[in-house]
Amino acid sequence: MADRLDLSGRHIVLGLSGGIACYKAAELARELVKAGATVQVVMTEAATHFITPVTMQALTNRPVYTHQWDPREANHMAHINLSREADAVLIAPASADFMAKLVHGRADEILSLLCLARPAERVPLLVAPAMNREMWAHPATQRNVAALRADGVTVLGPAAGDQACGEVGDGRMLEAAELRDELIAFFQPKALAGRRVLITAGPTFEAIDPVRGITNHSSGKMGFAIARAAQEAGAQVTLVAGPVHQPTPAHVRRIDVQSAQQMHDAVLPLAGAHDVFIATAAVADWRPAAAAGQKLKKDGSGRPPAFEMVENPDILAAVARLDDGPYCIGFAAESHDLLRHAQEKRARKNVPLLVGNIGPATFGQDTNALLLVDAHGHRELPQADKLTLARQLVAEIALRLNPSTP
Repeated sequence: MADRLDLSGRHIVLGLSGGIACYKAAELARELVKAGATVQVVMTEAATHFITPVTMQALTNRPVYTHQWDPREANHMAHINLSREADAVLIAPASADFMAKLVHGRADEILSLLCLARPAERVPLLVAPAMNREMWAHPATQRNVAALRADGVTVLGPAAGDQACGEVGDGRMLEAAELRDELIAFFQPKALAGRRVLITAGPTFEAIDPVRGITNHSSGKMGFAIARAAQEAGAQVTLVAGPVHQPTPAHVRRIDVQSAQQMHDAVLPLAGAHDVFIATAAVADWRPAAAAGQKLKKDGSGRPPAFEMVENPDILAAVARLDDGPYCIGFAAESHDLLRHAQEKRARKNVPLLVGNIGPATFGQDTNALLLVDAHGHRELPQADKLTLARQLVAEIALRLNPSTP
Protein backbone atom coordinates (compact mmCIF):
# COMPACT_ATOMS: atom_id res chain seq x y z
CA MET A 1 0.00 0.00 0.00
CA ALA A 2 3.05 2.26 -0.35
CA ASP A 3 1.43 4.23 -3.22
CA ARG A 4 -1.57 5.29 -1.10
CA LEU A 5 -1.74 8.88 0.16
CA ASP A 6 -2.92 7.95 3.65
CA LEU A 7 -0.79 10.70 5.22
CA SER A 8 -1.86 13.44 2.84
CA GLY A 9 -2.03 16.77 4.66
CA ARG A 10 0.03 15.52 7.61
CA HIS A 11 3.25 17.25 8.65
CA ILE A 12 5.62 14.95 10.49
CA VAL A 13 8.74 15.91 12.42
CA LEU A 14 11.06 12.92 12.02
CA GLY A 15 13.71 12.91 14.74
CA LEU A 16 16.88 10.84 14.50
CA SER A 17 18.94 10.00 17.56
CA GLY A 18 22.27 8.17 17.41
CA GLY A 19 22.27 4.54 16.28
CA ILE A 20 23.05 2.36 13.32
CA ALA A 21 19.30 2.12 12.63
CA CYS A 22 19.59 5.64 11.19
CA TYR A 23 20.05 3.91 7.84
CA LYS A 24 16.41 2.81 8.07
CA ALA A 25 15.34 6.42 8.70
CA ALA A 26 16.27 7.28 5.12
CA GLU A 27 13.81 4.73 3.75
CA LEU A 28 11.26 5.79 6.37
CA ALA A 29 11.44 9.41 5.25
CA ARG A 30 10.94 8.27 1.66
CA GLU A 31 7.94 6.13 2.61
CA LEU A 32 6.30 8.96 4.56
CA VAL A 33 6.70 11.34 1.65
CA LYS A 34 5.29 8.75 -0.77
CA ALA A 35 2.31 8.39 1.58
CA GLY A 36 1.61 12.11 1.18
CA ALA A 37 3.22 13.59 4.29
CA THR A 38 5.58 16.52 4.50
CA VAL A 39 8.58 15.51 6.59
CA GLN A 40 10.85 17.75 8.62
CA VAL A 41 13.99 15.98 9.80
CA VAL A 42 15.69 16.94 13.06
CA MET A 43 18.91 15.12 14.02
CA THR A 44 21.04 14.89 17.13
CA GLU A 45 24.76 15.36 16.74
CA ALA A 46 25.21 11.63 17.35
CA ALA A 47 22.82 10.80 14.49
CA THR A 48 25.01 12.70 12.02
CA HIS A 49 27.77 10.14 12.64
CA PHE A 50 25.54 7.44 11.11
CA ILE A 51 23.82 9.27 8.24
CA THR A 52 24.34 12.72 6.77
CA PRO A 53 21.88 15.60 6.87
CA VAL A 54 22.45 15.93 3.11
CA THR A 55 20.88 12.50 2.58
CA MET A 56 17.85 13.32 4.67
CA GLN A 57 17.43 16.72 3.01
CA ALA A 58 17.52 15.12 -0.44
CA LEU A 59 14.82 12.62 0.56
CA THR A 60 12.48 15.17 2.18
CA ASN A 61 13.26 18.27 0.09
CA ARG A 62 13.45 20.27 3.31
CA PRO A 63 16.45 21.61 5.23
CA VAL A 64 17.55 19.44 8.13
CA TYR A 65 17.97 20.86 11.63
CA THR A 66 20.90 19.66 13.72
CA HIS A 67 21.58 22.54 16.13
CA GLN A 68 19.48 24.49 18.60
CA TRP A 69 21.14 27.77 17.54
CA ASP A 70 20.32 27.37 13.85
CA PRO A 71 20.71 30.85 12.29
CA ARG A 72 17.98 30.14 9.72
CA GLU A 73 15.42 30.85 12.44
CA ALA A 74 15.07 34.58 12.99
CA ASN A 75 14.24 34.09 16.64
CA HIS A 76 16.75 31.24 17.14
CA MET A 77 13.87 29.12 18.43
CA ALA A 78 13.77 26.18 16.01
CA HIS A 79 12.71 23.89 18.85
CA ILE A 80 9.57 26.01 19.31
CA ASN A 81 8.79 26.79 15.69
CA LEU A 82 9.18 23.24 14.37
CA SER A 83 7.05 21.67 17.08
CA ARG A 84 4.16 24.11 16.50
CA GLU A 85 3.91 23.12 12.84
CA ALA A 86 3.79 19.35 13.41
CA ASP A 87 0.90 16.89 13.43
CA ALA A 88 3.17 14.40 15.18
CA VAL A 89 6.78 13.93 16.23
CA LEU A 90 8.27 10.52 15.43
CA ILE A 91 11.69 9.61 16.84
CA ALA A 92 13.17 6.81 14.73
CA PRO A 93 15.58 5.57 15.83
CA ALA A 94 15.08 6.30 19.51
CA SER A 95 18.22 5.24 21.36
CA ALA A 96 18.27 4.12 25.00
CA ASP A 97 20.03 7.35 25.92
CA PHE A 98 17.49 9.52 24.12
CA MET A 99 14.53 7.78 25.74
CA ALA A 100 16.15 8.31 29.14
CA LYS A 101 16.45 12.02 28.32
CA LEU A 102 12.75 12.17 27.43
CA VAL A 103 11.76 10.53 30.70
CA HIS A 104 13.75 12.98 32.80
CA GLY A 105 13.01 16.09 30.75
CA ARG A 106 16.63 16.67 29.83
CA ALA A 107 16.85 19.10 26.94
CA ASP A 108 20.47 19.75 25.98
CA GLU A 109 20.19 19.66 22.16
CA ILE A 110 17.59 20.53 19.53
CA LEU A 111 15.69 17.23 19.34
CA SER A 112 15.13 16.78 23.07
CA LEU A 113 14.30 20.49 23.33
CA LEU A 114 11.71 20.10 20.60
CA CYS A 115 10.11 17.10 22.29
CA LEU A 116 9.92 18.90 25.61
CA ALA A 117 8.56 22.12 24.07
CA ARG A 118 5.92 20.55 21.83
CA PRO A 119 2.25 21.25 22.68
CA ALA A 120 1.57 17.76 24.04
CA GLU A 121 -2.21 18.08 23.89
CA ARG A 122 -2.20 18.36 20.08
CA VAL A 123 1.22 17.13 18.91
CA PRO A 124 1.65 13.46 19.84
CA LEU A 125 5.08 11.91 20.36
CA LEU A 126 5.91 8.47 19.00
CA VAL A 127 9.22 6.66 19.49
CA ALA A 128 10.70 3.65 17.68
CA PRO A 129 13.34 2.11 19.97
CA ALA A 130 16.55 0.76 18.43
CA MET A 131 19.39 -0.71 20.47
CA ASN A 132 21.34 -3.82 21.44
CA ARG A 133 19.24 -6.57 23.01
CA GLU A 134 20.97 -6.26 26.40
CA MET A 135 20.36 -2.51 26.43
CA TRP A 136 16.69 -3.08 25.64
CA ALA A 137 16.32 -5.75 28.33
CA HIS A 138 18.08 -3.69 31.02
CA PRO A 139 15.73 -2.80 33.90
CA ALA A 140 16.55 0.88 33.53
CA THR A 141 15.43 0.89 29.90
CA GLN A 142 12.27 -1.02 30.73
CA ARG A 143 11.48 1.45 33.51
CA ASN A 144 11.99 4.30 31.07
CA VAL A 145 9.72 2.72 28.46
CA ALA A 146 7.01 2.25 31.07
CA ALA A 147 7.42 5.88 32.13
CA LEU A 148 7.17 7.09 28.54
CA ARG A 149 3.95 5.17 28.03
CA ALA A 150 2.58 6.57 31.29
CA ASP A 151 3.39 10.05 29.95
CA GLY A 152 1.31 9.37 26.84
CA VAL A 153 4.14 8.55 24.44
CA THR A 154 3.39 5.85 21.86
CA VAL A 155 6.14 3.21 21.68
CA LEU A 156 6.43 1.43 18.33
CA GLY A 157 8.28 -1.87 18.61
CA PRO A 158 10.99 -2.88 18.83
CA ALA A 159 11.23 -6.05 16.77
CA ALA A 160 13.45 -9.09 17.31
CA GLY A 161 16.11 -10.34 14.95
CA ASP A 162 19.72 -9.98 13.83
CA GLN A 163 21.48 -6.92 15.19
CA ALA A 164 24.39 -4.92 13.81
CA CYS A 165 26.59 -6.08 16.68
CA GLY A 166 26.14 -9.68 15.55
CA GLU A 167 23.78 -10.66 18.35
CA VAL A 168 20.16 -11.75 17.95
CA GLY A 169 17.19 -10.62 20.03
CA ASP A 170 14.80 -7.79 20.83
CA GLY A 171 15.87 -4.25 20.03
CA ARG A 172 15.73 -3.94 16.24
CA MET A 173 13.91 -0.87 14.99
CA LEU A 174 10.79 -1.69 13.02
CA GLU A 175 11.22 -1.58 9.25
CA ALA A 176 10.33 1.59 7.35
CA ALA A 177 7.10 0.20 5.89
CA GLU A 178 6.02 -1.04 9.32
CA LEU A 179 6.60 2.37 10.88
CA ARG A 180 4.77 4.07 8.01
CA ASP A 181 1.76 1.82 8.59
CA GLU A 182 1.91 2.34 12.36
CA LEU A 183 1.80 6.10 11.81
CA ILE A 184 -1.09 5.77 9.35
CA ALA A 185 -2.99 3.63 11.87
CA PHE A 186 -2.26 6.13 14.64
CA PHE A 187 -4.17 8.84 12.77
CA GLN A 188 -7.21 6.69 11.92
CA PRO A 189 -10.41 7.39 13.91
CA LYS A 190 -10.77 4.93 16.81
CA ALA A 191 -14.43 4.16 16.11
CA LEU A 192 -14.11 0.57 17.39
CA ALA A 193 -12.00 1.27 20.47
CA GLY A 194 -12.64 -1.35 23.12
CA ARG A 195 -14.44 -3.68 20.71
CA ARG A 196 -13.43 -7.26 19.89
CA VAL A 197 -13.80 -8.24 16.23
CA LEU A 198 -13.63 -11.76 14.76
CA ILE A 199 -13.08 -12.06 11.00
CA THR A 200 -12.84 -14.95 8.56
CA ALA A 201 -10.96 -14.50 5.29
CA GLY A 202 -9.80 -16.35 2.19
CA PRO A 203 -10.99 -19.61 0.65
CA THR A 204 -11.28 -23.04 2.20
CA PHE A 205 -9.67 -26.17 0.78
CA GLU A 206 -11.64 -29.41 0.85
CA ALA A 207 -9.33 -32.38 0.27
CA ILE A 208 -10.26 -35.00 -2.31
CA ASP A 209 -7.04 -36.94 -1.87
CA PRO A 210 -3.55 -36.07 -0.53
CA VAL A 211 -2.72 -33.80 -3.49
CA ARG A 212 -6.03 -32.41 -4.80
CA GLY A 213 -9.04 -30.61 -3.43
CA ILE A 214 -11.99 -28.27 -3.95
CA THR A 215 -11.31 -24.55 -3.45
CA ASN A 216 -11.98 -21.16 -5.09
CA HIS A 217 -10.16 -18.05 -6.30
CA SER A 218 -10.53 -15.96 -3.13
CA SER A 219 -7.20 -14.29 -2.30
CA GLY A 220 -8.21 -13.12 1.18
CA LYS A 221 -7.27 -9.52 0.35
CA MET A 222 -10.66 -8.08 1.33
CA GLY A 223 -10.80 -9.91 4.65
CA PHE A 224 -7.22 -8.99 5.51
CA ALA A 225 -7.94 -5.35 4.62
CA ILE A 226 -10.95 -5.40 6.95
CA ALA A 227 -8.79 -6.88 9.71
CA ARG A 228 -6.28 -4.08 9.26
CA ALA A 229 -9.00 -1.42 9.16
CA ALA A 230 -10.67 -2.76 12.30
CA GLN A 231 -7.34 -2.81 14.15
CA GLU A 232 -6.61 0.74 12.98
CA ALA A 233 -10.02 1.70 14.39
CA GLY A 234 -8.95 0.50 17.83
CA ALA A 235 -10.45 -2.99 17.88
CA GLN A 236 -8.84 -6.15 19.19
CA VAL A 237 -8.94 -8.34 16.09
CA THR A 238 -8.79 -12.10 15.59
CA LEU A 239 -8.47 -13.28 11.99
CA VAL A 240 -9.28 -16.87 11.01
CA ALA A 241 -7.69 -17.37 7.60
CA GLY A 242 -8.01 -20.08 5.01
CA PRO A 243 -5.02 -21.04 2.82
CA VAL A 244 -3.78 -17.68 1.52
CA HIS A 245 -0.44 -15.95 1.13
CA GLN A 246 -1.20 -12.60 2.75
CA PRO A 247 0.91 -10.88 5.42
CA THR A 248 -0.79 -10.66 8.81
CA PRO A 249 -1.84 -7.08 9.64
CA ALA A 250 0.04 -5.55 12.57
CA HIS A 251 -1.32 -6.39 16.03
CA VAL A 252 -3.87 -8.86 14.63
CA ARG A 253 -4.11 -12.38 16.05
CA ARG A 254 -4.15 -14.88 13.18
CA ILE A 255 -5.41 -18.47 13.19
CA ASP A 256 -4.69 -20.48 10.02
CA VAL A 257 -7.07 -23.22 8.88
CA GLN A 258 -7.59 -25.25 5.72
CA SER A 259 -11.10 -26.67 5.53
CA ALA A 260 -14.57 -25.30 6.23
CA GLN A 261 -14.91 -27.67 9.18
CA GLN A 262 -11.65 -26.40 10.64
CA MET A 263 -12.80 -22.81 10.17
CA HIS A 264 -16.11 -23.64 11.88
CA ASP A 265 -14.29 -25.32 14.78
CA ALA A 266 -11.98 -22.30 15.18
CA VAL A 267 -14.74 -19.67 15.00
CA LEU A 268 -17.53 -21.09 17.14
CA PRO A 269 -15.66 -21.25 20.48
CA LEU A 270 -14.42 -17.67 19.97
CA ALA A 271 -17.55 -15.99 18.62
CA GLY A 272 -19.34 -15.47 21.92
CA ALA A 273 -16.45 -13.44 23.33
CA HIS A 274 -16.48 -10.98 20.43
CA ASP A 275 -18.65 -7.94 19.72
CA VAL A 276 -18.56 -8.26 15.93
CA PHE A 277 -18.25 -11.20 13.54
CA ILE A 278 -17.43 -10.48 9.88
CA ALA A 279 -17.70 -13.56 7.69
CA THR A 280 -15.60 -12.52 4.71
CA ALA A 281 -14.28 -15.99 3.86
CA ALA A 282 -15.46 -17.73 0.70
CA VAL A 283 -16.34 -21.02 2.38
CA ALA A 284 -16.97 -24.14 0.28
CA ASP A 285 -20.57 -25.30 0.51
CA TRP A 286 -19.66 -28.96 -0.05
CA ARG A 287 -16.81 -31.34 0.68
CA PRO A 288 -16.04 -34.98 -0.08
CA ALA A 289 -17.51 -37.23 2.60
CA ALA A 290 -14.07 -38.79 3.04
CA ALA A 291 -10.75 -37.89 1.44
CA ALA A 292 -8.95 -40.74 -0.27
CA GLY A 293 -5.83 -41.94 1.51
CA GLN A 294 -3.85 -42.04 -1.72
CA LYS A 295 -3.91 -40.04 -4.92
CA LEU A 296 -6.85 -41.05 -7.11
CA LYS A 297 -5.45 -42.33 -10.42
CA LYS A 298 -6.99 -42.53 -13.85
CA ASP A 299 -8.10 -46.10 -14.63
CA GLY A 300 -8.38 -45.79 -18.40
CA SER A 301 -12.19 -45.76 -18.43
CA GLY A 302 -12.43 -42.05 -19.24
CA ARG A 303 -14.66 -41.53 -16.21
CA PRO A 304 -13.67 -39.61 -13.07
CA PRO A 305 -13.66 -41.48 -9.78
CA ALA A 306 -16.95 -41.32 -7.91
CA PHE A 307 -17.08 -39.92 -4.38
CA GLU A 308 -19.88 -38.79 -2.11
CA MET A 309 -20.30 -35.11 -1.24
CA VAL A 310 -21.66 -33.75 2.04
CA GLU A 311 -22.68 -30.25 3.04
CA ASN A 312 -20.27 -28.14 5.09
CA PRO A 313 -21.42 -26.44 8.30
CA ASP A 314 -22.85 -22.94 7.86
CA ILE A 315 -20.47 -20.85 9.96
CA LEU A 316 -22.27 -17.52 9.66
CA ALA A 317 -25.70 -18.97 10.43
CA ALA A 318 -24.30 -20.86 13.41
CA VAL A 319 -22.79 -17.70 14.89
CA ALA A 320 -25.99 -15.74 14.18
CA ARG A 321 -27.99 -18.30 16.20
CA LEU A 322 -25.86 -17.87 19.34
CA ASP A 323 -27.53 -16.41 22.39
CA ASP A 324 -25.94 -13.02 23.11
CA GLY A 325 -23.75 -13.55 20.05
CA PRO A 326 -21.83 -10.86 18.18
CA TYR A 327 -23.19 -8.41 15.63
CA CYS A 328 -22.92 -10.44 12.41
CA ILE A 329 -21.93 -9.24 8.95
CA GLY A 330 -22.02 -11.71 6.09
CA PHE A 331 -20.42 -11.56 2.65
CA ALA A 332 -21.93 -12.84 -0.58
CA ALA A 333 -19.65 -13.36 -3.56
CA GLU A 334 -22.00 -13.80 -6.53
CA SER A 335 -21.60 -14.15 -10.27
CA HIS A 336 -24.92 -12.45 -11.22
CA ASP A 337 -28.10 -10.88 -9.78
CA LEU A 338 -26.09 -9.53 -6.86
CA LEU A 339 -28.84 -7.59 -5.09
CA ARG A 340 -31.40 -10.40 -5.23
CA HIS A 341 -28.96 -13.06 -4.05
CA ALA A 342 -27.62 -10.79 -1.29
CA GLN A 343 -31.12 -10.03 -0.02
CA GLU A 344 -32.01 -13.72 -0.01
CA LYS A 345 -28.79 -14.69 1.76
CA ARG A 346 -29.26 -12.02 4.43
CA ALA A 347 -32.75 -13.29 5.19
CA ARG A 348 -31.65 -16.93 5.12
CA LYS A 349 -28.71 -16.36 7.45
CA ASN A 350 -30.73 -13.99 9.67
CA VAL A 351 -27.98 -11.36 9.94
CA PRO A 352 -28.46 -7.59 10.19
CA LEU A 353 -25.99 -6.70 7.43
CA LEU A 354 -24.95 -8.51 4.26
CA VAL A 355 -22.14 -7.26 2.04
CA GLY A 356 -22.28 -8.35 -1.58
CA ASN A 357 -19.79 -8.28 -4.41
CA ILE A 358 -19.25 -9.91 -7.79
CA GLY A 359 -16.76 -12.66 -7.04
CA PRO A 360 -15.15 -13.12 -10.49
CA ALA A 361 -14.56 -9.35 -10.68
CA THR A 362 -12.82 -9.08 -7.32
CA PHE A 363 -11.06 -12.37 -6.47
CA GLY A 364 -7.33 -11.68 -6.46
CA GLN A 365 -7.77 -8.01 -7.38
CA ASP A 366 -6.66 -4.97 -5.37
CA THR A 367 -9.96 -3.15 -5.93
CA ASN A 368 -13.58 -4.00 -5.27
CA ALA A 369 -17.09 -2.55 -5.14
CA LEU A 370 -19.46 -3.45 -2.32
CA LEU A 371 -23.22 -3.55 -1.89
CA LEU A 372 -24.49 -3.14 1.67
CA VAL A 373 -27.85 -4.84 2.22
CA ASP A 374 -29.96 -4.65 5.39
CA ALA A 375 -33.61 -4.79 6.39
CA HIS A 376 -34.18 -1.21 5.20
CA GLY A 377 -32.70 -1.47 1.72
CA HIS A 378 -29.29 -1.32 0.11
CA ARG A 379 -26.44 1.09 -0.53
CA GLU A 380 -23.42 0.88 -2.80
CA LEU A 381 -19.80 1.53 -1.89
CA PRO A 382 -18.33 2.33 -5.31
CA GLN A 383 -15.15 0.87 -6.79
CA ALA A 384 -12.06 1.62 -4.73
CA ASP A 385 -9.00 -0.12 -3.36
CA LYS A 386 -9.86 -2.74 -0.78
CA LEU A 387 -8.36 -0.93 2.21
CA THR A 388 -10.42 2.18 1.46
CA LEU A 389 -13.55 0.03 1.25
CA ALA A 390 -12.57 -1.79 4.42
CA ARG A 391 -12.29 1.49 6.30
CA GLN A 392 -15.69 2.59 4.97
CA LEU A 393 -17.22 -0.70 6.06
CA VAL A 394 -15.66 -0.45 9.52
CA ALA A 395 -17.05 3.08 9.88
CA GLU A 396 -20.50 1.75 8.86
CA ILE A 397 -20.29 -1.05 11.43
CA ALA A 398 -19.23 1.41 14.14
CA LEU A 399 -22.27 3.59 13.39
CA ARG A 400 -24.57 0.56 13.67
CA LEU A 401 -23.02 -0.46 16.99
CA ASN A 402 -23.28 3.10 18.31
CA PRO A 403 -26.27 4.67 16.52
CA SER A 404 -26.29 7.72 18.79
CA THR A 405 -22.68 8.62 17.95
CA PRO A 406 -22.56 11.75 15.75
